[in-house]
Amino acid sequence: MYAIVDIAGQQFKVEADKEIFTNRLAAEKGAQVDFDKVLLIDNDGDIKVGAPYIEGAKVKATVLDDTCKADKVLIFKKKRRKGYQTLNGHRQYLTKLQINAIEIA
Repeated sequence: MYAIVDIAGQQFKVEADKEIFTNRLAAEKGAQVDFDKVLLIDNDGDIKVGAPYIEGAKVKATVLDDTCKADKVLIFKKKRRKGYQTLNGHRQYLTKLQINAIEIA
């Protein structure tokens, strides 16, 4: 059984007992969070598609870590023949979630 869920403006394919990384959420480590913007549920071939969301469907998750960082993204700029080049980078903060259950009402 899996579901497609809208979390923080992005869509994720989630299954029970799986871990995912999302953009940073306003939840502390160990907190329980519920997501009700479920777009699709596949229950062993029985597919339900929402318009836009499925009524009464919910995904429950636990926050494992709220201060993870993604891999470094490097931004390189150069103007040829001018002697100009810069290298900047950053690491995006992420939230690590463990999916506990997918519920259908």
